[in-house]
Amino acid sequence: MSKPVTVNIPHRLGREEALRRLQSGLGHARTDFAKVLSVEQETWTGDHLDFRVRALGQAAAGTIDVAEDHVRLEVTLPWLLGRFVETITPAIKKQGTLMLEKK
Repeated sequence: MSKPVTVNIPHRLGREEALRRLQSGLGHARTDFAKVLSVEQETWTGDHLDFRVRALGQAAAGTIDVAEDHVRLEVTLPWLLGRFVETITPAIKKQGTLMLEKK
């Protein structure tokens, strides 16, 4: 396994609204990225998410924590996906920002 990748996404929504938008956005992402990404586990405990996904035949696991002014995503990528970390990280940040911006 590669080392964890951490992405912090600032917002001004407050914890509850950010959480609502992320939960809604993640539901849409399941559909939008179904050809390349499948969600194997999604467990919310308050404002904390534990998840496991599969992309390109590789499994990755991580967490999302929603705070009052930012969202912190940490995901541990397998070796193959870890080789694309410089491409994946900006894409994760962009998608997360878009989820938080949508009303």
